[in-house]
Amino acid sequence: MTLGPNSSTAPAPSRQNACFLPSDQVPMADATAAIGSKSKSLSDESPDDSDAVKEVEFKEGGYGWVVVFGVWLVNMHTWGLISSYAIFLAYYLRSGTIIGASPLFFAFIGGLSSSMALLVSPLATYSIKTLGTRITLFIGAVLEAGSFIGASFSTHAWQLLLSQGVCFGLGMGFCFTATVGIVPQWFTKRRSFANALATGGSGFGGLTYALGANTMITNLGLEWAFRILAITCFTANGCVCLIVKDRNKAVGAKHIAFHKDLFFQPEYWLFVGWGFFGIMGYIIVVFSIADFALQAGFTSNQASLASAMFNLSQALGRPAIGLLSDRLGKMNVAGIGTLIASVVAFFLWIFAGKYFAGLIIYALFGAVAGILWPCVGPVAAEVVGIQLLPAALSVYWIILVFPATFAEVIGLSLKREMIGAGVYLNVQVFTGFMFFASFLSMWLLRSWKIRQMECLGLYEKEQEAAIRNVAVVHLSEESKHELASTRRQQNIVVSYITNMFIMKRL
Repeated sequence: MTLGPNSSTAPAPSRQNACFLPSDQVPMADATAAIGSKSKSLSDESPDDSDAVKEVEFKEGGYGWVVVFGVWLVNMHTWGLISSYAIFLAYYLRSGTIIGASPLFFAFIGGLSSSMALLVSPLATYSIKTLGTRITLFIGAVLEAGSFIGASFSTHAWQLLLSQGVCFGLGMGFCFTATVGIVPQWFTKRRSFANALATGGSGFGGLTYALGANTMITNLGLEWAFRILAITCFTANGCVCLIVKDRNKAVGAKHIAFHKDLFFQPEYWLFVGWGFFGIMGYIIVVFSIADFALQAGFTSNQASLASAMFNLSQALGRPAIGLLSDRLGKMNVAGIGTLIASVVAFFLWIFAGKYFAGLIIYALFGAVAGILWPCVGPVAAEVVGIQLLPAALSVYWIILVFPATFAEVIGLSLKREMIGAGVYLNVQVFTGFMFFASFLSMWLLRSWKIRQMECLGLYEKEQEAAIRNVAVVHLSEESKHELASTRRQQNIVVSYITNMFIMKRL
């Protein structure tokens, strides 16, 4: 991936017929200018073209490491907090303290908060464009803290729905959208590692609050547990508002809420498929693991420990995933990691999960279950380019609203009427298939990229530079004719399947 164009007048090009060119050979602005003014860009509709300024030299990382720490804190107090909902869910299911609520309703609350965070992304993207990153983040911090205060006074189902479901999801969405695209702007060579390091905050948050929430509920009660969380998350997110800095103008980022041209890109739909099925499996696991432990006959402390180990795995595993992505290729790691998540769901969770030691071992594979989060940004930039990353992710989160909302509802509805760990057998099988479908989507996306580079005839060194830089340019007219000729001569479906078995660093 590259940091962006070196000219304020250069729009991000179309991905319909696009390839990757090393940024040290041909700057994006020069490349697009050489092709001609008739080539239409995906970002032609953006009103921010005049705001993009010429890219300036800056030290790799630099203040970016402060930004990484800030985004790490935001992830800890957004996705980390929602990971602890497994503890609240287990408490709700056995306490009966909320009037008019059913088990499926509690499952819906967890999914609703996640989906609201994704659903609000276009509004948050517009807020970044008009108000700036810091104000958008502060709005999220206020909404998130207010949701916990409201939940502490909730006694009926509708009150919990509005507070812990809707309001918390809105706050988390503003915080998440404001910071998700910042870290890649500060790095080039270590971009995947830095991004994964920042997303690791959600794992540490899940670990901290899974143990802390259980202790607070036991010793202080549900009401004060919520109030302490409100104070903690507002303090942390408020401090990040003071230190976070973006480089939106420097990289010419396009904050467009909806970009309709993306819907006509087949590779973008493969990218969506990877996230759609992956988040379905991930949410089922993260919200069900504590209740599964209780159903298997373990104590509430053991259930919270299993949930904590799952989040610890993500905290430690995500930076490792970032390092591997930089070395082995982003799509390779994303695909293989999702395949591992499928295998361990089918075998470890089903056959070993009935024993506490086996459940802990399965929980330690949490990093691959949540591999979507450290890989989504770098992989998206591979598909659409760094300029269109905010716009692509805005649409992406909207599409993922459905699986995020109903994943846990589907999971609990698949539970069998029996006693013991076998009650979750259908859920475990369904989760395994979701991860496998996610793997197939990513591997087909990887196959698409191999075909694109082969059709352009990139040499080995150019392909290596393309993998690292992701500077997106239009095809020349001659290359377009060659690509069309190649597609007529070779069956595209066969080519895609064949490329799935080619070993390359992508």
